[in-house]
Amino acid sequence: MISRRKQQLRVMAVASGGGHWVQLLRLTPAFTGYELVFVTANELYRAQVPDARFHRVNDASRWNRIGLIRMAIRLCWIIAKEMPDVVISTGAAPGYFALLFARLIGSRTIWLDSIANVDRMSLSGRKVRRFADLWLTQWPHLARDTGPHFVGAVL
Repeated sequence: MISRRKQQLRVMAVASGGGHWVQLLRLTPAFTGYELVFVTANELYRAQVPDARFHRVNDASRWNRIGLIRMAIRLCWIIAKEMPDVVISTGAAPGYFALLFARLIGSRTIWLDSIANVDRMSLSGRKVRRFADLWLTQWPHLARDTGPHFVGAVL
């Protein structure tokens, strides 16, 4: 893929807090040499990525529809401002909206479902399937020929 900036690729890494964030951080060595932008719901995580641009969104779930709308609007603005070449997410709701909006502007998208989802893909993971160029699970027994695919686990 050719970058729109004719510079290094801009990779946006998006996750909610807790385990989603931990798994996302474990992926960052794969993006050495790329311009990194992080998006999460916890301001305290900024200190963990001091050399990257950082955006915070509100935390919300499917039980808080107003919060989800606010999150979606904020993520739409962040995607439009940053214009990432690639968006990767380990979940949950922030990742879903990030992949949706990134796909609309032509970014490549990667979803890596949380390792906590041992029995089936997460709700966000199932819904994001149509927006993900690469749809991954961390459990081999959840992999299918049509996706999600299994290439290993990050924990």
